[in-house]
Amino acid sequence: MSNAGEVNGGVQSVDRALTILEVLARIGEAGVTEVAAELGVHKSTAFRLVTTLEAHRLVEQTAERGKYRLGVGILRLAGATTARLDLVQEARPVCRQLAADTGETVNIAVLSESSALYLDQVAGSSALQPHNWVGQHIPLHATSNGKVLLSGLDDAALDGVLGGLSRYTAVTITQKSRLREEVKLVREQGYAVAVDELEVGLTAAAAPIRNAHGDVIASLSVSGPTFRLTSERVEGVIPLLVDAALEVSHRLGWGHR
Repeated sequence: MSNAGEVNGGVQSVDRALTILEVLARIGEAGVTEVAAELGVHKSTAFRLVTTLEAHRLVEQTAERGKYRLGVGILRLAGATTARLDLVQEARPVCRQLAADTGETVNIAVLSESSALYLDQVAGSSALQPHNWVGQHIPLHATSNGKVLLSGLDDAALDGVLGGLSRYTAVTITQKSRLREEVKLVREQGYAVAVDELEVGLTAAAAPIRNAHGDVIASLSVSGPTFRLTSERVEGVIPLLVDAALEVSHRLGWGHR
């Protein structure tokens, strides 16, 4: 089979698997024969798809053997999505205020395996057509958001997410020992700064957002061009940033007001 054929086959399998989930969501439970009829495929194809979904706990067999329903894996995925939506909704007014107060771009990022995933962005008045980071993954070691997210991990988890540290500029931290020192500093001071570490001319500062248990679940950052976010200006931004991250954390149930 050609590569194109493999890709098309893979896409077709994904399409069929999603259709199975939609069918089970609609009718509650179904056997392989019903699933095959809904998809218009042979029973053996339907069985392979259902078995794969079962292995990922997205479907499960009912007490009546041969019948399938949606599995607990769906709840896990939905729970993660709901938590992120709650975070964005609770943080949005705080982000808008921070962007208004600083004039710079405000972002929220979460840990996604070994990178940071940007969930939301609010542009400040000084940001002319800012780059839209939402939905993009960025390196942990070369960004203020990434350093904050790393600061929430214990040493074992830290080792787990740190692979090779790519160099993006002359000042990117590429030594693991130095990065560990940086993460320790972030834990102690409660914020992170990155100047020209991801790209020359970009400065950002970030602070942790915590859940009800006090765990670092996200990072809130202010970023802009280095010529505008000078070290003196960053010093002035940091108290606003830390207060904003604390406000979001309180909204999510951490600490007592």
